[in-house]
Formats: sequence, C-alpha cells, structure tokens
Amino acid sequence: MHVERILALKGNEVISVRLDDTIGRAAGLMSDNRIGAVLVRDDEGFVEGVLSERDIVRGVARIGARCMDTSVDELMTREVIYCQPEDDIDTIMSVMTEHRVRHLPVMRDGHLLGIISIGDVVKFRMEEIEFEAAAMRKYIATA
Repeated sequence: MHVERILALKGNEVISVRLDDTIGRAAGLMSDNRIGAVLVRDDEGFVEGVLSERDIVRGVARIGARCMDTSVDELMTREVIYCQPEDDIDTIMSVMTEHRVRHLPVMRDGHLLGIISIGDVVKFRMEEIEFEAAAMRKYIATA
C-alpha cells in the first residue's frame, strides 16, 4: 500500500496554525481534533514547521506553565520531513523510525496533499496483513 491510498481513505484535512499563534491555541486545536501534531503554515499555505505534542512537552519542561502563552514559532520543529504519495508503507515506517517522528506531511511538487501519522500507517498496515491472511486461508481451504 502507498501513502496516496492512506490519504484516499482517511482524507486530506490538515489542521494548521500560524507562527504567531500561541501554544495554548495549538494545544486546544490538537485536543479538539484528537491529533498529535499541527502543521505551521504561512498565509500562502507554505509549511514552515510542525508542532507536536513532544514539542509542547519539551516547552513545558523548559519554561513551565507560561509555555501556553509562548508563540508556536518558539517551540515548533523547523526541519520538516516529508513523504510523497508514491512512497510505500515500509518506506514510511522506516523514515518515521529513523527520524523519530510520528507525523509526515505528504507533498507533491511543492504542494501539500495531507498529513499521515504513525497511527494511520499502523492501522492500514494491519488491514493489509489481515487481508493477506484471509487470502491465504481462502487459498489453503480451496487447495
């Protein structure tokens, strides 16, 4: 299975914030949408970074409760690792493991197509394994 298939099934909605939004606002969006990261985008939609739960936890550990009033710009991860719609699940799992990230924006020709999480990847990989197992059982039963 490829990333484009995951996006086709889960959708391509992306929750975003701006550089000058507060961590509190970003955390609220993450909570309301039950997601672990938001993309940081400019007015034209260009991805400037990612703000994850981990970034927020590090901020709280470093500066305490006032972290919630800090701007996203101060805590976000600027070096964004992307994937492409053609990437297969095994490649994505390797990238996520190697870079210790749980969210990857999906890009094609500089355009954002969506975002996938490790949860999306695991879910779709498990479905793939279940499908293969069912096919194998059917094959054995008819052999």
